[in-house]
Amino acid sequence: MSILELGSLQLTLFAMMLIGALLKKKDIIDENGKKCLSDLCINVVIPCNIFKSCLIELDAGVLKSCEMLLVSAVVMQLLCLALNRFLFDRYDPQRKKVLQYCTIVPMSDFLGNPIAEGIYNEVGVLYTSIFLIPMRIVMWSVGTTYFVAGETVEKKKLIKNVLTHPCLVAIYLGLLCMVTQVQLPSVILNTVKYIGNCNSALTMFIVGTILTDAPLKSIVSRDTVKFSLLRLALLPAAALGVGLLLHLEPTALGVSVLMTGMPAGATAAIFAAKYGSDAPFAARNVVFTTLFHADAAAVGVCGGIKTSFLFDRFVLR
Repeated sequence: MSILELGSLQLTLFAMMLIGALLKKKDIIDENGKKCLSDLCINVVIPCNIFKSCLIELDAGVLKSCEMLLVSAVVMQLLCLALNRFLFDRYDPQRKKVLQYCTIVPMSDFLGNPIAEGIYNEVGVLYTSIFLIPMRIVMWSVGTTYFVAGETVEKKKLIKNVLTHPCLVAIYLGLLCMVTQVQLPSVILNTVKYIGNCNSALTMFIVGTILTDAPLKSIVSRDTVKFSLLRLALLPAAALGVGLLLHLEPTALGVSVLMTGMPAGATAAIFAAKYGSDAPFAARNVVFTTLFHADAAAVGVCGGIKTSFLFDRFVLR
């Protein structure tokens, strides 16, 4: 993808975000509508988009990249969990929970999928889905315990949430279809494709509504700026280093850097409000990192691919 095409993609996504923000400001989409759209995307649209991305010819190279991407994602989650053990100790407990959760959970579903699809087409969605498997597991296990510390957590419920998450189920079924190369009826294929094609617009509308959750004047603070540096620069740089060490091919490397450099996950504000944590602080971090993520993500992807080429050319040979 050329610089002009990448710029056009970013402007298109940004325009859809603005539409979502406008719809929220005009109360065309209220809080209930926002929740309905979020549930629709997580439970139906994104899973269909993931499944659609798996309907490709079986390729040994793609499977190898998926395997190494999974390893890279596990390493990054372990790194984030290690950082969470000491990095935010100076914060009060309510803000510490928010920052710990935002470190391990990026906004990859709502924002990452459409960007990966726009840059890398369907293989980008497939790679993104594989890369996010460890994140989804950590999110529904360790991530939720940050907010419910001290409360009784049902392990069976946590395991069920992990194993039956719609996006993970879509990966299971999609990989099964890719490996077996089963021919599905056209009515099923067309239904999945048409629903999956709604992904970019709907998710960008949702991100736009999130941008209205905190007044712009209130989001800039030392804490939000410092966390944005971690979320948008340092973690993607670490993902780049891990990817280079694992010799990820350029597309897989780009996806790993791109997904790691996503803004803080929108569910941070939802969980913070639900469990009595600092919801306004969570919203400010989500909005601030969302507003300033685009350039960091673009630089990360382009820089990752270029660095990978130089690394292979002059270091490994």
